[in-house]
Amino acid sequence: MALAHSLAPPLAETPKLRPSLPLFPPRATSLKSRFAHAAIPKSSFFSLSLSGRNPKPFLRPRRNPQVRCLFTGIVEEMGRVEQLGQADGGFVMRIGAKAVLEGVSLGDSIAVNGACLTVTEFDAAGFAVGLSPETLRRTSLVELGAGSMVNLERAVQPTSRMGGHFVQGHVDGTGEIVSMEPEADSLWVKVRAGKELLRYVVPKGFIAVDGASLTVVDVFDGEGCFNFMLVAYTQQKVVIPMKRVGQKVNLEVDILGKYVERLLSSGFVDSMKASRS
Repeated sequence: MALAHSLAPPLAETPKLRPSLPLFPPRATSLKSRFAHAAIPKSSFFSLSLSGRNPKPFLRPRRNPQVRCLFTGIVEEMGRVEQLGQADGGFVMRIGAKAVLEGVSLGDSIAVNGACLTVTEFDAAGFAVGLSPETLRRTSLVELGAGSMVNLERAVQPTSRMGGHFVQGHVDGTGEIVSMEPEADSLWVKVRAGKELLRYVVPKGFIAVDGASLTVVDVFDGEGCFNFMLVAYTQQKVVIPMKRVGQKVNLEVDILGKYVERLLSSGFVDSMKASRS
């Protein structure tokens, strides 16, 4: 799914990531251990470039962005986390990749385990992104370490096929894997989620798990869980089978359910009925 146009120069001419990036010390093997000791208030926000030519972070988010990204939940490839570090009070991550680099430009959005992140630098072997404290608080990205595999997908173009469902890359929360049971060459996965998310999960409905568009099989309200099945092909294309029971996954529920709930709770349906009577 190559992008039609690219504003970036050929890969051979793009600036390479600075090797002087501050790496985590050996004892800090993941963002979780580093983030736990970083006293960053919830009001903090950063967007940084790994380039030494523009080291200053943007201290506040852009409001009312004109372009909103959309994904399908069809994972294009699995990338590998190569480098983690801190800079200007924020966190940075470099990911080794290949397919998602085709046609990439600075500022493009790539979903990393379902979280929409902005490309701040790239070269022929990978790309870098900045991670805000809020992203680390709300997603499972905080558990990543050097060598972790991640699901990658570029934002879709208007001409792209919608092979999955509408995925915004806005993680609603995390779930916890409670069981992984094989059946023939398929794999049953059960995930525990909070009530605030489980109410939007319905049997045979869509859900994005670590950015992968999946079909819910059953919902177990008494257990606070739902499950899905991964066929053999999907198991080879996403990171979920590589995880262990007890690990977190990013969850994004079908946005249609949230819109329906909002309309019903706002009295919109009643007002429509009244206007027709």
